[in-house]
Amino acid sequence: MKQMSRYLALGLSALLIAGCGSSGKRELPPAELERFTAEVDLQRSWSRNIGAGQGKRYNTLVPALDGLTLYAADVNGRVFALERDTGAVIWQTRLREPTSGAVGAGSGRVMVGTLDGQVIVLDESDGSELWRAQVSSEVLAPPQTNGDVVVVQSQDDTLTAFDISTGEQRWTHQSSLPVLTVRGHAAPVVSLRQVFAGLASGRVVSLDANSGTVIWEERVAQPRGRSELERMVDIDGSLLLVDQTLYAATFQGNLAALDIETGSTRWQHPASSHGGPGAGFGSVYISHANGTVEAFDQNRPTSLWRNESLARRKLTAPVAFSSYVAVADFEGYVHLLAQTDGRLVARTRVDRRGVRVPPIVLGDTLYVYGNSGNLVALRLP
Repeated sequence: MKQMSRYLALGLSALLIAGCGSSGKRELPPAELERFTAEVDLQRSWSRNIGAGQGKRYNTLVPALDGLTLYAADVNGRVFALERDTGAVIWQTRLREPTSGAVGAGSGRVMVGTLDGQVIVLDESDGSELWRAQVSSEVLAPPQTNGDVVVVQSQDDTLTAFDISTGEQRWTHQSSLPVLTVRGHAAPVVSLRQVFAGLASGRVVSLDANSGTVIWEERVAQPRGRSELERMVDIDGSLLLVDQTLYAATFQGNLAALDIETGSTRWQHPASSHGGPGAGFGSVYISHANGTVEAFDQNRPTSLWRNESLARRKLTAPVAFSSYVAVADFEGYVHLLAQTDGRLVARTRVDRRGVRVPPIVLGDTLYVYGNSGNLVALRLP
């Protein structure tokens, strides 16, 4: 059954691609990169090869930072622990299974998921396996922890929590899937008290972290249209928690700001995005599915600026980086935009096979994991 659901998910992805091109209209090519005067120089601090990288499937194996260590995994089950400042390998291990959901890290644990629904938890200090457990379907997003439980969201929109020490299942929460979904999931957000997850139905659910009891559930986008393709409103990008507000973006739906205590919608704005929002300097940033990068006021649905020069370039979710907004694209370019008005200020290429996972930011360093396995640390002068 697990193998059948895996191929079903892949088939639906193919249907999505075919459906988007079935209207008879000619698809526009990705925008050519426009010339501009660079205002800042992104300097490569170090780079490291992480095995086979994302592989041939549409995997989104994101790295994770915890303390002084950066963790990354490739599709073949190799997991690396690197010194974040130098890229030096602290340890590496090879799992017996291909990796599809990676990497979560925290509280002394490194957590990954596999296509056959295995959750594997390693010791942060040396990469030794501590425990593994089975969930209901493939794991496409990294498991997360609050130091007490490890929470996993599987492809069938089931959330499962395990005891971080023993791997014993604490609770599970199931949700109904729409007929057609985009293949993929964002990682749940796990705080000491609550677990937040975006669902394929366009809803966000908040659960009690200890018991799995539903605290609230709120719809971010309402399915519209006659066909199942038109009615997809998946939340596949990461949720963003800023103070007491949770931001979520759907495909063919909305960008919304939710109160974390009640789930009530503080504001929303039409949007279609495969990636989640980023935030910084009082703004929320989003990469639309069409390649437009847009900034909003964190407290209201006011658009502050839009940059349309990267149209159809399959952008990652944006991240705030110093005074800039960083996104990467399908050709492996990292673009820096000014947070004030969205103008392009810098560009560099890190991987000719492209980048599909958002960069990670720590201080003045931007970590970018390319599809071929190139993990690069970029710094501002």
